[in-house]
Amino acid sequence: MTDFTPPPGATIEPNGLWAQFLTESKSAEKRPALFLDRDGVIVEEVEERYLHTPDGVTIITGSASVIKRANENKIPVVIVTNQGGISQDIYDWPDFVATQDRILEELSRDGARVDAVMASPHHPNGKSPYGHPDHPVRKPNPGMLLHAAEKLTIDLATSWIIGDHATDMMAGQRAGLEGSIHVLTGHGHHDGERELALAVQSETFQVHGGDSIADALSIIPFLK
Repeated sequence: MTDFTPPPGATIEPNGLWAQFLTESKSAEKRPALFLDRDGVIVEEVEERYLHTPDGVTIITGSASVIKRANENKIPVVIVTNQGGISQDIYDWPDFVATQDRILEELSRDGARVDAVMASPHHPNGKSPYGHPDHPVRKPNPGMLLHAAEKLTIDLATSWIIGDHATDMMAGQRAGLEGSIHVLTGHGHHDGERELALAVQSETFQVHGGDSIADALSIIPFLK
C-alpha cells in the first residue's frame, strides 16, 4: 500500500480521504449536487463483508437512469463511500480502484457519468494510519461531502443524498443538505434501519423512504 500511486485525477489527502475528480465539473456559480452512497445504492452488496473485486459488481436497476438524469440536468454526481475494509486489511487501494473502475464502466455503458468519488478508508477497528474512532471524513460525519462541495462549487443547501444506512442521512443532515432518500436495497432492509433513517428528519432536512435509487426520479426536485 505504501508504494501505491493513485490514478490521474485522484489523490489521497493528508487526512486519508480518497478524492477523485473525473470530469471538469467545477462551476462559476454554486449548484446542487447528487451525493450517492455506493454499496447497496448503486451496486448490490455482496455476501462477504465488503465488495472489493470487479467480478462482484452488479449494478442496481435504476442507478444508471438516475445518474443519467442528473447528468442531463447538469447536476454533479458524487459517490461518497465508507471503505473501512482498507484499514482492516481486508483489501487495499488497488482493489478499490479495480472495483470502482468496473462500476464506472458499467454505468458508462448505459450513458451515465459520475463526476467525483470520495472514499473514506477509516474505521474504528482499523489499523494505522486509518484506524480512528470517529474520523471527520467517515460517515456519519460530513467530511466527504464538504470536501466535494469545496472543490466542485456545490450548493449544499439544495443538494440531496441517497443511502441505505441511517448514517448516510446523518452525513447529509450534518453537511446542511436539503434532503435525502433512504432505500431498502443493501443494508436498508435490515430491521430498524428505516426507522433510524427517518428519525434524522428535521425542520431543515428532509428524509424520504424509497424502495431503491429509482424512486429518486419522483422525489428529488432537480431530477423530476
